[in-house]
Amino acid sequence: MPVDRETEETIFANRADAGRRLASRLGAYRNRKDVVVLGIPRGGVPVAFEVAAALDAPLDVFVSRKLGVPGQEELAFGAVASGGVRILDREITEAVGISDAEVERITANVRKEVERREKVYRGGRQPLIVQGHTVILVDDGIATGSSMRAAIGALRQMKPVRLVVAVPVAPLSTCNRLRQEVDELICVQTPEDFYAIGQFYEDFSQVADEEVMRLLHRAAQPVAQIVGQDDPPETRGGLNVIPSGTSEGGGTKSEVSIDVEGATLQGTLFIPKGASGLVLFAHGSGSSRHSPRNRYVAQVLNSRGIATLLFDLLTRKEESIDQYTGELRFDIPFLAKRLVDATRWIMGNPGTSDFQLGYFGASTGAGAALVAASQMPGVISAVVSRGGRPDLAQGALDAVRAPTLLIVGGDDEPVIGMNREALARLECPEKKLVIVQGATHLFEEPGTLEEVSRLAANWFSYHLARPNPARAQAAKGRK
Repeated sequence: MPVDRETEETIFANRADAGRRLASRLGAYRNRKDVVVLGIPRGGVPVAFEVAAALDAPLDVFVSRKLGVPGQEELAFGAVASGGVRILDREITEAVGISDAEVERITANVRKEVERREKVYRGGRQPLIVQGHTVILVDDGIATGSSMRAAIGALRQMKPVRLVVAVPVAPLSTCNRLRQEVDELICVQTPEDFYAIGQFYEDFSQVADEEVMRLLHRAAQPVAQIVGQDDPPETRGGLNVIPSGTSEGGGTKSEVSIDVEGATLQGTLFIPKGASGLVLFAHGSGSSRHSPRNRYVAQVLNSRGIATLLFDLLTRKEESIDQYTGELRFDIPFLAKRLVDATRWIMGNPGTSDFQLGYFGASTGAGAALVAASQMPGVISAVVSRGGRPDLAQGALDAVRAPTLLIVGGDDEPVIGMNREALARLECPEKKLVIVQGATHLFEEPGTLEEVSRLAANWFSYHLARPNPARAQAAKGRK
């Protein structure tokens, strides 16, 4: 069975840092009158802002939306982009049997959204002229390349004299494919071990529409007035990495110590503004609260207004012992007790005592999450398992009452079988198994962790928003 051991390396502090480092690779385009920089909203705009400022070039947005096959929206049969441009892949429309009427209906809806976004972002400003110019198209990263490919196809119809795609990070395989479709592709990092764009950012918080508007307004000023200005937190990648115990814009981040029986565990608690639900993370064997995979999932949950607690299930001393003996990482009752104790700590914390609670478990941590959930049926409102080992919680599955989502990689065959058996044994009122095609145990493949995060965010957003009478009664009893 693969061990869920994860690297802690990050590359870019935030999108502004990524933009500055990307701009250093684009010196050949500095101070040229024929250059236009286009950022793909929303995340690509803070990156593009830094590029445009460094090159002394005008900045605009390029809004492009895929046309998704009904019921298979991730499969694009075309795209609609700024300027009313549309491209269609007739091979796909014919293969899946989409009628011309359906194509036009979907196009009309997507075109309205593109026009709405352009109006919101630009205000009354006219779009920059692309025809006859060298265009540098910027995003905050590329995973599979499907969205970027759609944008490239649409932009080509606007007849730029040269098209350059520039991003901070993308898998080497994706870069090799896209290079055939553009005049030049610039990428700062092309890692082999790639599973999500956010893996390579210390801060990958969601960028708001207001931030895109503000950056476009700033870029319209003379460059001399904006280069060197002190950027407020919003320009540094959307939401700053918040110092411990402080509060800014989107929430409060604190480094916490959790006292449990016989030990003190270290954790990171993030509470977005207006949050009413909180998810505790149980990491896999050989991992910690610094797991970049879990941190990425937590950032996505935070962007949806869900608080998160990433914490170490073991103390440093215990981790050192376990590194050599492996005696604790598979001790599911022990790990489940730690998770229960951390849950009680959250329930006793004045700032989180009324929150609806959920568990996100990875690998062996999923086994601990299921056992802990079975022991707190009136407290836990939802459970999500990523590449989980529910076989390690066999004796507790029929006692789990929280709605449970099991997510498994399509190429993780042994674990698929374990999760199917667990799904049959679970007796909770709502349960679901989702298999992410093309993913292995650690969801390292491009785009697969984004899918895990989307599934988890949807599950928690729905179930943590619903009243939990048993949870409310428990909270009332403590007051």
